[in-house]
Amino acid sequence: MTSIKKGDFYKVGDGIERLKTECPRCGPGIFLAEHKDRKSCGACGYTEFTSGK
Repeated sequence: MTSIKKGDFYKVGDGIERLKTECPRCGPGIFLAEHKDRKSCGACGYTEFTSGK
């Protein structure tokens, strides 16, 4: 199992760039988990379906 740090979701340069999609319901700081065919929020259950890669 891989350990994921919160700092892996940001790129710092001249400003801060978020590398993952944030949950539109929960707001800043809550990111969507990326699955094969969807993105989902573990906090509220919000789901966005994608075309599948």
